[in-house]
Amino acid sequence: MRTLSERLKSGDVIVGDGAWGTMIMQRGLRHGEAPEAVNLSNPGILEEIAALYLEAGAEIITTNTFGASSLRLQPFSLDGQAEEINRKGVEIIRKAVGERAYVSASVGPTGKLIAPYGKAQPDEVYASFQGQMSALLSAEPDLICVETMTDLQEAVLAVKAARALSATIPVMATMTFDEKPRGFFTIMGVSVEKAAKALEAAGASVVGSNCGNGIEKMIKIAAAFKQHTSLPIAIQANAGLPLMRDGQTVYPETPAFMAEKIVELLEIGVQVIGGCCGTTPEHIRALRKAVDDHRR
Repeated sequence: MRTLSERLKSGDVIVGDGAWGTMIMQRGLRHGEAPEAVNLSNPGILEEIAALYLEAGAEIITTNTFGASSLRLQPFSLDGQAEEINRKGVEIIRKAVGERAYVSASVGPTGKLIAPYGKAQPDEVYASFQGQMSALLSAEPDLICVETMTDLQEAVLAVKAARALSATIPVMATMTFDEKPRGFFTIMGVSVEKAAKALEAAGASVVGSNCGNGIEKMIKIAAAFKQHTSLPIAIQANAGLPLMRDGQTVYPETPAFMAEKIVELLEIGVQVIGGCCGTTPEHIRALRKAVDDHRR
């Protein structure tokens, strides 16, 4: 299998996986439990989910380490096990996919607001990310994915923490935006242009957006990224925004609807396409077919 970097340089399009949180919850995650604890308590369900996404055609499979920085694990009294949780997170997915897909080590926000907006200090946040990155890299993932970021300073600290430990591993950095009258901004007021330039300067290999929007708004976000960066772009849309029906949270965008819109992402030049909240193996299977059909 060619490396991810080689495929991106050649202009290839790579299909990622979909949502993990809902899949883990469907398999018995208790309310108030850290999803990352499953890495230690029940790795079999993670192998099962990975296999479902692999069978659906995903070429990038995500580790269950989104909230596994020591700062994020503190409220669950799991910060002392952060190293093991991260290392096992990579090992579990590698066992499930072997060399048939790229293992993407997920790194999400710490859950702390950085000064002056909150009490966390930049060096404290950086140290938490560096500890997480060190543990992840020890298990040799194929890429680091810094995702669902809204604070650009935090995203940059995470990318820099990865780059301080490895000059070569691909680092994908995606942020979450809301549509405003003047365009798309994170809840912290960061524009697509500002995010693209700062993440590239920090050392990101791939930039883009995940979460917060359905496929139609993500097409607009992708077009904005295309204006402001020459790096490969990654887009992982939600299956729409969640709705409550009969007391259940549902996501309205069907696999067919999302797949129909994928062509617009491909025409923009997006190279990494996957799903976020509400997407299932069925969504990924439909996206896979849309990408393959576009290649023909």
